[in-house]
Amino acid sequence: MILLLALSLGFSACNFIGRQAAVTRGDTLPTGHAAATGTGPSTDSPTAARLRAMGMVDIAEIEPSIAVHIVYATPDNFMGYVLYDDLDRAFMLPETARRLVGAQRALEAARPGCRLIVYDAARPLSIQQRMWDRVKGTDKAIFVSNPANGGGLHNYGAAVDVTILDSAGRPLPMGSAYDFFGDEARIADEEGLFRAGRITREELDNRRLLRRVMTGAGFRTIASEWWHFNLVSRDEAVRTLRLIE
Repeated sequence: MILLLALSLGFSACNFIGRQAAVTRGDTLPTGHAAATGTGPSTDSPTAARLRAMGMVDIAEIEPSIAVHIVYATPDNFMGYVLYDDLDRAFMLPETARRLVGAQRALEAARPGCRLIVYDAARPLSIQQRMWDRVKGTDKAIFVSNPANGGGLHNYGAAVDVTILDSAGRPLPMGSAYDFFGDEARIADEEGLFRAGRITREELDNRRLLRRVMTGAGFRTIASEWWHFNLVSRDEAVRTLRLIE
């Protein structure tokens, strides 16, 4: 009711809170959701320095209004333990960053008070292998790219996992937690999920808002994860981009 009243009065839904989606499998976003305490080469870990040497950029240095909380730098992920031992910043190709800034600008225009938050960006292939080993041979394998096939777009700095924060810094409800392996994470039949009562109209509208600003900035969606956006196709990445070993 509050949300409907807000919309009828012309206010941004980002200033009103509905049923909250978890950041990962927990219930709340950790305090200080910009995980890195400092930016710039002088604060780089070995992995961050390697990514920077490959030409990757830290989104916090490019656009500070975009929040960062690297989920795999915490144990609150589907693996259940920290995967990124020395990386808590969102590195990506400069073109990925440029488009993400464009998406942030579009979001600000569409919903004042909202901003994007990055949960994952560039990912070394060694980490990809550990994730693949966990899911291979299971029905969850669709959610993780096989490193033997060249990995996924994260392994080229050409993908981001994102969602939207409201003006209080809380994730908008999206119908499933980030990193959720199930039908509610998929985007192919969201109307069907809504009709079945598996996601709400608010959650569906929030997903559509996220997709609109991201695809409007030039990103591509994938069918299995509402939060994942690619810069280019996988074939183009394999042909033209450098793999992060």
